[in-house]
Amino acid sequence: MGGLANSMAPQLAVAPPSIARRQAADWGLIQAERVETLRHDAFDYEFEGPRHLLLATDRAERYDGETQVDGLPTSNRRAWNHRMTFVPAGRRFHGWQKPRALLSCTNFFIDPGNRLLDPELRFAEVEFRPRLFFFDPDVWTTALKLKAQLARPCTSRSVYIDALGVALAHELVRMNEGGAPAEPEARGGLPGWQQRKLTEYVEEHLAEEVALASLAQLAQLSPFHFCRAFKQSFGVTPHRYLTSRRIERAKALLAERRLSVTEIGLEVGFSETSSFTAAFRKYTGETPTDYRRSLA
Repeated sequence: MGGLANSMAPQLAVAPPSIARRQAADWGLIQAERVETLRHDAFDYEFEGPRHLLLATDRAERYDGETQVDGLPTSNRRAWNHRMTFVPAGRRFHGWQKPRALLSCTNFFIDPGNRLLDPELRFAEVEFRPRLFFFDPDVWTTALKLKAQLARPCTSRSVYIDALGVALAHELVRMNEGGAPAEPEARGGLPGWQQRKLTEYVEEHLAEEVALASLAQLAQLSPFHFCRAFKQSFGVTPHRYLTSRRIERAKALLAERRLSVTEIGLEVGFSETSSFTAAFRKYTGETPTDYRRSLA
């Protein structure tokens, strides 16, 4: 498992530690870490420190668990794909989960007193409010740009990274002051019993063609209302959710090494190896063969 080069650098504590793979970088104003879980075992997580923490989550789905930030109600939300959480310095963030999908997130630790910040911004003096599972398009876009630099580090990009860090600080202040408010928590999603029924159905039919009409009928909703309620509950469209579950099943089968790549593609609902490879690459950034080799 990769770790932070500097043992004193901040990081999101995960227990057991062996469940997570990390990639990290220290850019001064911002320290970043990519965290991906490797198994579907339950785990705990916690952070509290002198830096602000912004978590940008690509994928997070759980069967059970809870998340807490000091100053906010406890959340038992089951999915928060493409959502963020902001933890002001000094506040405790912690929780646990039994994952339905392997976690993939990028965490940014922001130094409130860094000299790169414009003194007129008074960033260190801002009383930031905590936010849990929110979406703000400007903050998200800046976080994605920083995430890309973590994926392909290069010292010549340091000025660009500093500029992105300053931009992120300004976006956080703007959001905290209420300008262009973050998207509110979606309401009107699927009740718990429907979510469980749908996830069980999908898991049982990954190798088959799963029609939108069938899922809507299962939830006793019209296709239009079903799609809207599903996205509010799971954070993604039904099609994207189904594909992500197929890729997660494929990852587990690739690790077992019993089946060939072609057989695994068929096992998770892809009739052609080329379509399986394309979908796998889109979701993971590598081919099924490369992923299997990386586990060796």
